[in-house]
Amino acid sequence: MDLTTRTTTGAPPRARDPERGKRASGALSKAISLHLEGKLEDAVRVLDRAIEKGDHSPGLLSALGHIRYEMDDFASATAAYAGLVGAEPENRAASFNLGVCQGRLNEWKKAAEAFRAALAGEDGRTEALLGLGICLIHDGRAAEAATPLDKYLGLYPDNQQALFGKAVVLHQTGRSVEAVEHYRRLLAINPNHEDALSNLVALYLEKQDGKSARRYAEMLAEMRPESPVADEALSSLAFADGDYAAAARHCLNLAEMAPERFESWFNLGVAYHKLGVFPKAAEAYERAVAAKPESAPAHLNLGVVRQELNDLAGARASYEKAYQLDGNQPGAIWNLALVLEQQGERNWAEKLYAKIPQDAPEWCEACFRLGYLRLLRGEYSASAEAFQICLQHRPEWPEARLNAGIAWARAGNAEQARQAFEDALALRPDSSDAVRGLAALALERQDYDEAYDLHRRLIEMGEHAPELYYNAGLICQKRGNADDATLFYRQAIGEDPQFAEALLNLGHTLMATGQEDEALLCWRKALSQKPELAQTHSEPPAQ
Repeated sequence: MDLTTRTTTGAPPRARDPERGKRASGALSKAISLHLEGKLEDAVRVLDRAIEKGDHSPGLLSALGHIRYEMDDFASATAAYAGLVGAEPENRAASFNLGVCQGRLNEWKKAAEAFRAALAGEDGRTEALLGLGICLIHDGRAAEAATPLDKYLGLYPDNQQALFGKAVVLHQTGRSVEAVEHYRRLLAINPNHEDALSNLVALYLEKQDGKSARRYAEMLAEMRPESPVADEALSSLAFADGDYAAAARHCLNLAEMAPERFESWFNLGVAYHKLGVFPKAAEAYERAVAAKPESAPAHLNLGVVRQELNDLAGARASYEKAYQLDGNQPGAIWNLALVLEQQGERNWAEKLYAKIPQDAPEWCEACFRLGYLRLLRGEYSASAEAFQICLQHRPEWPEARLNAGIAWARAGNAEQARQAFEDALALRPDSSDAVRGLAALALERQDYDEAYDLHRRLIEMGEHAPELYYNAGLICQKRGNADDATLFYRQAIGEDPQFAEALLNLGHTLMATGQEDEALLCWRKALSQKPELAQTHSEPPAQ
């Protein structure tokens, strides 16, 4: 929020007429009469006609400036007083009035010079000290403003405008403790001084003193319920405190006060988003993008909320717009790629993942998705490399180590695969997938003792897949343990009665242990389910 100051508000006093005592011109007399009757435009027309005819008398210019000021025509009033100053450079009142008019036009440098002229000489106007100080503040010369304001306060210590100006000077020059003293002194004189309350709120927000900022913001809100300054401050403090309900309330106030303001709708969307009120968050973000269509973050957040509402098409449209507006925004790239992957457009998704910069928060996750998509496509070495990049930045990432193991195994690199599975298991001892990967590698190198131990471990971990029992049975057969093999094959069939291969191999173990009748029955069942097994039913069991 901006620091604010106010210039003198009343109409400037009439300039002293050096021709005092002389008879006023007819035009001036007529204009004054019209002015007194409230006919300001008629009075101005009389004075303008007189000037056009060559009458540039000081009294006429002074009257014209005064009436133009009353009409809020500050540019014309400035021209009139400038003419008067040109005619009477020593006229301090004319210089003062010129400065007031120029201040109304925000011509701060010119106004400051006019006030300096009004202060010159023995008849200098002391009220010009206040005008000069305020102009210097507005002109960005707060340090210079202290001298005239101090002089004025020496004459009028309780003047509210001077006190406020001095507080602003102290505030802008980093003397916050003294600034607070002046603002509080001003509030003691006028508890309803809105600008003082506003600047105290700003000061304490700068100092990150939330308690004090809230105190003055609440005072301001109580005094003026529709204060944007108060709602801005209270919404910021609510966000900082994680009080998103309060933040939403204040942001809604701001949005209703200024419906065209982008920031209010965007922040309201964030508050509702944090509260999980996704329909209202979507509405707020939609108003934000309507107010500022070129805002990539607003389109991105709208996409996130639409995705939460299961509006995948709407989410994609928002992400595409955000990406179109800012092709380097990692969040837009990441979310669009996720939606594309979800919609089956994996090639485009993969290209987008590859575009996410290394310093982006989503980069590691993007590398993971790249590895996964390459794994699905059968590019196993490239997949493993992507997972390895993930692990260079996040070594303790079990899923990345596990998938790297799968990729290395399918690429034929058993040693790298085994190391990856062991590392994944060290990070997450309950990972059945890592144990399963190690078991598969053990079977490949025909290490049946280790393979058996790993299969037993899987069973103890609560795994009950028929394939698991079947493989355990195969291992036992390879080790010459027909009884245990029989037990495992029975368990496989218990999980899947239609498991023809398990029935076939159970027949072999039963035949080996002299249970010929049951063996024949198992073979019949297996062949009835898969007749093609007839070609291999008499061969040793295969893995």
